[in-house]
Amino acid sequence: MSEIKLILGDCLEIMKTIPDNSVDLVITSPPYDKLRDYKGYTFNFEGIAKELFRIIKQGGVVVWVVGDQTVNGSESGTSFRQALYFKGLGFNLHDTMIYRKINYIPLTHNRYEQEFEYMFVLSKGKPKTFNPIKIPTKLAGKTYNPKRPRTYDGHSIRHNRSEILTYKNNKIKGNIFDYVAGAGGERLNHPATFPTQLANDHILSWSNEGDLVLDPMMGSGTVGKMAKLNHRNFIGIEISPEYFEIAERRINQTMENLF
Repeated sequence: MSEIKLILGDCLEIMKTIPDNSVDLVITSPPYDKLRDYKGYTFNFEGIAKELFRIIKQGGVVVWVVGDQTVNGSESGTSFRQALYFKGLGFNLHDTMIYRKINYIPLTHNRYEQEFEYMFVLSKGKPKTFNPIKIPTKLAGKTYNPKRPRTYDGHSIRHNRSEILTYKNNKIKGNIFDYVAGAGGERLNHPATFPTQLANDHILSWSNEGDLVLDPMMGSGTVGKMAKLNHRNFIGIEISPEYFEIAERRINQTMENLF
């Protein structure tokens, strides 16, 4: 049985009580720029980033979902600055993934519509867990000859092979993930709810059953809900009493439905 711990308070102060090298996976999204109304609470990015590096295990992963505000016709670049700051702390920028919103909101401006956010996958050393999502290969079962018309390098065995090979049935999914934005039909009083499938995909990809998942800015509790459904331990921290109540209710309902 997985253990769920929900805490109301400032994540920066609460994370200071979490032991070093104890968390397997973090999935979270900060109240970036001014795109999210977060009840007037402040956001100490650098302090939070330092604590995340301290508490994440060697081989652990942080999935940091973030976008940029556009001010006076220019994107802020906050996302890139944050990614580089994480690298400066010692994190590897393991992958720059894209969360593409199928149902993005069209706006009237002189640019192409903004339909994605970044999902920076940060690791403390080489990720210890990767359970890749796989998709069908279009040419599954068909054969091909890998021999090249010329040798590209003098020691490459691959370019000199002449045997007939068969395309595999599946391949690892690309790093652009498409989701319907929002809570998937749930009516929640929160400005930026994760798609449940986004949380689910990252939990399955970067952790195993029994691992500890943390969301330090829990919001409406989507990461906690999916952590519970996937038999992970979970710590959720939320500073807003209103959002904490939403998250607590959703996660508790998920727990009740399991028994």
